Amino acid sequence: MVDQDAWQRAGHTAMSLHPKQGAAPAPTPAPTRSGRVARRTVQLEPFNQSQALSLGVELELQLVNTHDYDLAPYAEDMLRLMAQTKLPGSVVPEMTSSMIEISTDICHSAADVITQLTPIRDALVRNADKLNIAVVGGGTHAFQQWHAQRIYDKPRFRELSDLYGYLAKQFTIFGQHVHIGCPNADAALLMLHRMSRYIPHFIALSASSPFVQGHDTQFDSARLNSVFAFPLSGVAPFTLSWNEFANYFERMTRTGVVRSMKDFYWDIRPKPEFGTIEIRVFDTPLTVERAAALAGYVQSLAAWFLQEQPFMPVEDDYLVYTYNRFQACRFGLDGLYVDPASGEHMPLRDHILQTMTRLDGFSEALNASQGLAQLRNGVEAGQNDARWLREQQGRERLLPEVVRQAALRFRGAV
Repeated sequence: MVDQDAWQRAGHTAMSLHPKQGAAPAPTPAPTRSGRVARRTVQLEPFNQSQALSLGVELELQLVNTHDYDLAPYAEDMLRLMAQTKLPGSVVPEMTSSMIEISTDICHSAADVITQLTPIRDALVRNADKLNIAVVGGGTHAFQQWHAQRIYDKPRFRELSDLYGYLAKQFTIFGQHVHIGCPNADAALLMLHRMSRYIPHFIALSASSPFVQGHDTQFDSARLNSVFAFPLSGVAPFTLSWNEFANYFERMTRTGVVRSMKDFYWDIRPKPEFGTIEIRVFDTPLTVERAAALAGYVQSLAAWFLQEQPFMPVEDDYLVYTYNRFQACRFGLDGLYVDPASGEHMPLRDHILQTMTRLDGFSEALNASQGLAQLRNGVEAGQNDARWLREQQGRERLLPEVVRQAALRFRGAV
C-alpha cells in the first residue's frame, strides 16, 4: 500500500511489503517476564501515502499431517520450498511451527487479490504434497492440543512466549487481515471508526472456528475469544485526529507497556508505514476465493464511506460494540445486531443484506460484484464456513475427516 519503489529504496524487498505482526520492531530494551521495559517516549511514525482503496490481504494457514490430520510442525520446510518459486506477495512464519502466513502485494480490486492468492495457494498445495502434509484454512484447528505446539524459532516469537506464557501457544489460531488504503492520516481514523460498525458483518461472514480442542464451542467464531485474552486487544481509542492519536501513542510508550504499533492487538488498527488501516477480526476462510470476496466487501464499504460520507462516527457507537461482536462470534449470521445510532434491534443477516444492497453500485465499479453475490447467497441461505464444518461433522462424526475435507476444499477439490 505504500509506494513500492520508495519501500525498496528504504532497504526492503517486495517480499517484506506486509511485515508480520510478529516482525521484530526497531531495537528497544526487551521486556522482562513481567512485561516491563525501560521507560522512554517513542514517536509515532508518519502516516505514509497510499492510494485510497488499495488492498492487501494476509492469511494465516494450518499445516497438517496426512495421517490423522493433526497440526504438523512443517513451517520451516514449507518456507524453504516456497522460497524456490517466484510468487507475488510473501510467505512467512507465524507464532508456532504448524502455521504459516501468506500475503499479497498491493492490490486494487478483489480480482487482483484472487489473481495473487491463486498461484500462492497452488504452490502451497504442490509443496505440501512433496512433504506429505496438507494446507487448511479455518480460524481454528478442530482438535489440536495447544500444549503440543512449538514456538517458531524467531527472536520476536520467543520474546512473546516469555511474556505471555501459555497464551502464546494458545495463539495457534488463524485469521485473515485486510488492509485498505486511506487518503491521509485523519481519513484513516475516520475510516477505522466507521468500519467498527461493520465488525459483526466481518465476523459472521468469515466465521470458521466452531471447534476447539475437539469440542464444538457453540460459537461460529471461537478464535476471537483467544485474541481477547491479550491485554492490548479490543478497540482503538476514539479520536478522529492523527495528532491526538500520536499523542496517545507517545503516552502509551512512556509507560513502557508499548514499543510499537505491533503491540496493539486491536480489532482494527492504523498501519502508518503502509498508509492503511488493518482489519483483523476475520477468521481465515476455507478458500482463497472467499478471502478475496471478503476483501471486496471491505473495499466496497470503504468506497461508500469516501464518496458519500454516510455518517459521522461518535464515541457512543462503542456502547454496543462488544455486544454486537459477541452476537456475531456466538451465533454468526443468526446473531442480533443493535444499530449504534438508532438503538434498533434487528437480525444481523438483515443488516448485512441491507448493506450489500446499498453497496451494489460501488461493488460493480470496483469489479467486486461476483464475490459479493457469492457472499449474499450464503447470507440468504444462512451458510458460512462454520456451518459447513458443522455439517461435515454431523455427517462424518469424526473431526480428522472434517479437517481432511477442509484441506480438499482449500486446494479447490471440493
